[in-house]
Amino acid sequence: MHSESPIQRRKTRQIHIGKVAVGGDAPISVQSMTNTETRDVAATVAQIRRLEAVGADIVRVSVPSMDAAAAFKAIRAEVQTPLVADIHFDHRIALQVMADGVDGLRINPGNIGAMDKVRLVVQMAKDKGIPIRIGVNAGSLEKDIQEKYGEPSAEALVESALRHVAILDELNFHDVKISVKASDVFLAVDAYRLLSQQVDYPLHLGITEAGGLRSGTVKSAIGLGILLMAGIGDTIRVSLAADPVEEIKVGFDMLKSLHLRQKGINLIACPSCSRQEFDVISTVNALEARLEDILEPMDISVIGCVVNGIGEAKEADIGLAGGDKRSILYYRGQQVDRVENQDIVDILEKRVRAEVATRRAARGEG
Repeated sequence: MHSESPIQRRKTRQIHIGKVAVGGDAPISVQSMTNTETRDVAATVAQIRRLEAVGADIVRVSVPSMDAAAAFKAIRAEVQTPLVADIHFDHRIALQVMADGVDGLRINPGNIGAMDKVRLVVQMAKDKGIPIRIGVNAGSLEKDIQEKYGEPSAEALVESALRHVAILDELNFHDVKISVKASDVFLAVDAYRLLSQQVDYPLHLGITEAGGLRSGTVKSAIGLGILLMAGIGDTIRVSLAADPVEEIKVGFDMLKSLHLRQKGINLIACPSCSRQEFDVISTVNALEARLEDILEPMDISVIGCVVNGIGEAKEADIGLAGGDKRSILYYRGQQVDRVENQDIVDILEKRVRAEVATRRAARGEG
């Protein structure tokens, strides 16, 4: 069922955040941000490992103080995922985390003091090959830009971003990606569209402060979906007032739905109706929980009756069409078994894990 996306992505420069390429022809990466107290090394490391387990490509860590920078060094030593340090105002923190192995900085050069301080940060970033993300938010525009435009606008966001870009351009630093985030979908979309017409830097997409798990997912899916379908965006962060793990899951679900990237289970399930021969909703919830650790791309179809079930099952890698007491199991388009309805979850999990093992063996992976 996997198919090529018809989306023509915008051509951008490519940068590298650790081992992860961003921009150019690289896959769109999915990232999140820790919400633990950074100085609590154990808690932060544990959260990063949970993000790694669901496929996070990049993790951002807030580093607001020199004490947090000391903790960051210990965190960096414990995890494999590329880490971006989020820094504001104090250039010394940027210098410290770069010395300690950070993979990227989120820092606006216009906000860290005099030009001599900016030069120190940029020179060290250049020497170590560490990219910088310029991150502009509608809620924190510079005072003169706020006065000029009266209220946040796409033009205001882009002017702020380009102001920071100009500083880096002056210092001959081009290992840059940019975000222009807003909590309003229309404002964010307009800003990214405008920015994409003016620079060829890779863009980090996000609807900032989007809301809780449900409302934030909806708002982000609309805003990011519009941009991604237009070919705009090289890395995404879904900002949710929820467990950061959910941000990674939602991000990959967005990319899967647009055929831009396949990672993990693509679960095709009916909403259920009176035709269902088993409890579809509880079955799907149980499968999502059990298969959360599977990163192998795979289409799994779970349909409660035969009306649409057989057709969907034949198109999936593994599919199930509901039947009275026993349901029909399909594997790679062929009917292979009938299973007792009370055993559906166990059997599908077993089949999926066996398929993962088969694919890994075929690739010569241990």
